[in-house]
Amino acid sequence: MTQPIEFTDASFQTEVLDSDQPVLVDFWASWCGPCRAVGPTIEELTKQYDGTVKVGKLNIDENPIAPSGFEIHSIPAVLLFKNGKVVDKLIGAQPKERYQEAISNLAA
Repeated sequence: MTQPIEFTDASFQTEVLDSDQPVLVDFWASWCGPCRAVGPTIEELTKQYDGTVKVGKLNIDENPIAPSGFEIHSIPAVLLFKNGKVVDKLIGAQPKERYQEAISNLAA
């Protein structure tokens, strides 16, 4: 079963910034209700885009460096990266269609 990748501060450079695939990163925390609500959607996106988009989560409490580098002040925050650059940023819980729209823009 395909699960979102657990990104960490230590793996962020290699897994996200140096990735040759587009990457969706869900910045979240276990105490955040909206983050937990978005979790199943992120898992669905992981399966839907397996092989074309790397999908993962980064716990901001356990990994404070990466979020501060991208000015994450509210969670859930989903950032989409292409060629190591942020190309889209979705703050707050969004419907699945909004994430799919952002992912489809990556290919454009």
